[in-house]
Amino acid sequence: MTPDLKGRSLSSMRNHTRAEIELMLDTAADARERKRRGERPLRLAGRNIAVVFLKPSSRTRAAFVVAAADEGAHAEVLRAEDVRFGVKESVKDIARVLGRLYDGIAFRGFGEDVLEALVEHSGVPVWNALTERYHPTQALADMLTLRDEFGTLERLAITYVGDGRNNVARSLAIAASKMGFQLRILAPPELQLPAEELGEFGDAVLATHDPEVALHESAAVYNDVWVSMGEEGELERRISLLRDFKVTPELMAATGRDDTIYLHCLPAYHDLETEFARAHPDAREVDDAVFEGPQSRVFDQAENRMHTAKAVMVLSLGG
Repeated sequence: MTPDLKGRSLSSMRNHTRAEIELMLDTAADARERKRRGERPLRLAGRNIAVVFLKPSSRTRAAFVVAAADEGAHAEVLRAEDVRFGVKESVKDIARVLGRLYDGIAFRGFGEDVLEALVEHSGVPVWNALTERYHPTQALADMLTLRDEFGTLERLAITYVGDGRNNVARSLAIAASKMGFQLRILAPPELQLPAEELGEFGDAVLATHDPEVALHESAAVYNDVWVSMGEEGELERRISLLRDFKVTPELMAATGRDDTIYLHCLPAYHDLETEFARAHPDAREVDDAVFEGPQSRVFDQAENRMHTAKAVMVLSLGG
């Protein structure tokens, strides 16, 4: 029986089954093929989507806006200065207003409290486009990219290198526990998920600071910037903790596989073409030779953000 996701929100994937996640991936792959054939099924015609972004974004915002437009919906971007949760109006009241005006809400913010209030009070599907703990739409794009490359997620080993406590690593851990692959988090002990949280995932997630253990036969090496948005004061400490965890050609070769791919959720500090990288050259988490090399699939991932966003909206709104 095909799962029915109509009316469902997407907060973290914790409450989604394997069959439901597979349906989202299948729908995304189908949407991508339709788009490449020039088809526009307009399954969301007449729908209005609120894209509420308290944090700035490029890929996630563009992914939702283009996905909505492709399916015939209107997406309205509401920034932090437009929707001031808790300043002059409670989150609960704003949620109820947005729910009366829009058919669905994509939310990008900080803590989980605002997201949870939107889910509880808006009365429409809410999709987590990034919070401090979770980034499920990114994980969906990552899984689609892996499935494209290897045909299946089952029994793959994926190595995440860097801050193992961030929203991407946590969402990949949830995905691994649902979808039958193993996530290995290669990080210093100070940057690993708490033991009680790791225990929730069983054998699906391995935390280690040993590169040999983490990289052996790994199908993909994945990393992110060392300092997430809002953590800029941690920069020097993170550099000191992670300087030996930079993804280099040598690290990629340590998997022992010829077909290992490299993934990154972007933006990436891999060269000196940005102000930040020039100011902090030691903060580059990946060598340019890897990022621009033949193993890199980072721009496939970026494109897949749009296809998976489309799948989530179409399935939630019953298009």
